[in-house]
Amino acid sequence: MNRYEKLADNIAQRIRAGSLKANDRLPSVRELKSQMGISASTVFSAYYLLEAQGLVEARQRSGYFVRAGAEMPANELAASEPVLRSMSVDVSSLVFQVLAQARERDMVPLGSAFPSPELFPFEQLAAGLTRALKRMDPWQTVEDLSPGNALLRHQISLRYGSVGMDVPASELVITSGAMEALNLALESVTQPGDVVAIETPTFYGALQALERRGLRAVEVETHPRTGVDLDSLARVIDQHPVKACWFMPTFQNPMGCTMSDAAKEQLVSMLATRAIPLIEDDVYGELAHGARRPPPAKAWDRDGWVLHCSSFSKSLAPGYRIGWVAGGRFAATLGRNKLMSSLATALPSQLALQEYLQHKSFDRHLRALRHSLSRQQAACLRFIDRYFPTGTRVTRPEGGYFLWLALPEGVDSLALHQDALRLGIGVAPGHLFSADRRYTRHLRINYGYLGDPRLEGAIRSLGDLANAQLKSTTGKSEPIFEQRSSRP
Repeated sequence: MNRYEKLADNIAQRIRAGSLKANDRLPSVRELKSQMGISASTVFSAYYLLEAQGLVEARQRSGYFVRAGAEMPANELAASEPVLRSMSVDVSSLVFQVLAQARERDMVPLGSAFPSPELFPFEQLAAGLTRALKRMDPWQTVEDLSPGNALLRHQISLRYGSVGMDVPASELVITSGAMEALNLALESVTQPGDVVAIETPTFYGALQALERRGLRAVEVETHPRTGVDLDSLARVIDQHPVKACWFMPTFQNPMGCTMSDAAKEQLVSMLATRAIPLIEDDVYGELAHGARRPPPAKAWDRDGWVLHCSSFSKSLAPGYRIGWVAGGRFAATLGRNKLMSSLATALPSQLALQEYLQHKSFDRHLRALRHSLSRQQAACLRFIDRYFPTGTRVTRPEGGYFLWLALPEGVDSLALHQDALRLGIGVAPGHLFSADRRYTRHLRINYGYLGDPRLEGAIRSLGDLANAQLKSTTGKSEPIFEQRSSRP
């Protein structure tokens, strides 16, 4: 990390540990400059970063202060407890049922898998598409079959290089979104009936992919802050004939957890030693709330066992359906499978993104997007603390746009989802995120709809519904908000 990032990280840890509390004044720029022997610009950069993360706020002529609610929540979720056996997967019917009910535009989209489309530069992308199509050589419709447009693959290779990774364009296969990349990766390293190690809870799209290919899932203990537990993974590999791992090491969906750099390096080494491929789902990696994008596990791949899958759908161009996979030693197999399954990815979308990326606007867009998501997370956490029942536990990710909530005993999240739908509110119940539907009192909430005036009212309504369930099952409930004078 840079010096200002280290300073910001130190202050953030003190805030989250409670040694710096709401409305505490931070040292002035002059004080820190003198105490630590650093430049004023370093201090300012640290404070700007903390402000973007929603932890501090500047007050006119007074300096910087800890934001109210920045230290919340005090109760961290415990690590998940995996089922110690391989399981067949059957979740698609529930996924389709839940998600089909939350597509209307007038629905408050807390259950959506996408951030607000208003956060993305569609006008600039459209202008790039127009320029690219005017120059398009008709022969590109043939030349740019799988593995995809050469110039776009070059731009993606340069993006890897910007974080210190050497991923040649020849290793890349352009796909129709990240889900095709992940499915192709799974097809390239498994056969029906094989066992695949997954996180728990895990992205329901991973469960659907395993179900479609007739694969069995075995779960690995996953911590809501630090991600996959490597000791648990070692035990799983010793006890089961694992043929591949499908993990999301950075800003995992649904919990938002991120493995440390050291843990990612150890993960890659452990799997390479055992010749087990790692399918790395990294669609949220660019959405760090700070200035530093955590490197993917692929950064430590020396032997080609990591199949790194990502897309532009969450960070730049939703709806354009452009993803890719950096396949390592499996690149040729991936290219053949892509050619046999869908032949090619839509050329106009590839050309539009290639045009946009070469004009170097992506990083400027990402800075604004990261700042927006960080501030929105802080607001959503405040509303949850204010309106949800006492005992609710919630994650605080350092990137992405999801919160994972554990509600008190007595609340059923699927019933809560159904009640919320009648109020025009969509949520993603925890039942979706495991093969055995065990997360019955958990919710995933999407806070990526910046500036939606309905957000606070929707969170309050969800809190009221949860309290109503508690009252009906236990005879106890929280008082309504107007009576909670002791709570922020």
